[in-house]
Amino acid sequence: MPKITYIEHSGTEHTVDVAVGNTVMEGAVNNGIPGIEGDCGGACACSTCHVYVDPKWADKLKAQEDMEVDMLDFAYEPNETSRLGCQLPVTAEMDGLIVRMPEKQL
Repeated sequence: MPKITYIEHSGTEHTVDVAVGNTVMEGAVNNGIPGIEGDCGGACACSTCHVYVDPKWADKLKAQEDMEVDMLDFAYEPNETSRLGCQLPVTAEMDGLIVRMPEKQL
């Protein structure tokens, strides 16, 4: 299983195994990692799984679709590496992925 590192806004790191086929959001929720809520359950209908992808990974992930881009307008302080964790299906190639959480989720 790929290991993904989730970094809370405070700097606390959580490195966990996430099953291929799950999403980055599911990996956080299933492992009790604070900072990702996933209120809509992965339907891309909220922005409570907003993460900042480490810049070295930004171009290696699945491209954003229009719905994700639109939902990021509702996220707290989005930037050029902002993604919704529910829209990032985990693949074996994502071993070592690093994501950071914003100060809060909206």
